[in-house]
Amino acid sequence: MNEFFAMGGHGPYVWSAYAITLIVLSLNVLQPWLARRRLVNEEARRRRREVV
Repeated sequence: MNEFFAMGGHGPYVWSAYAITLIVLSLNVLQPWLARRRLVNEEARRRRREVV
């Protein structure tokens, strides 16, 4: 198992590349989701102000 993770001495490079890719892909999913949620909340707040 250690040999698998070491990958012939290239393990740190390979696993860090996988980690960076996972982080970037996660951000690509999370940022639009959070932006949409923020926009919906702001719009709801704006509509409540207009009603009053």
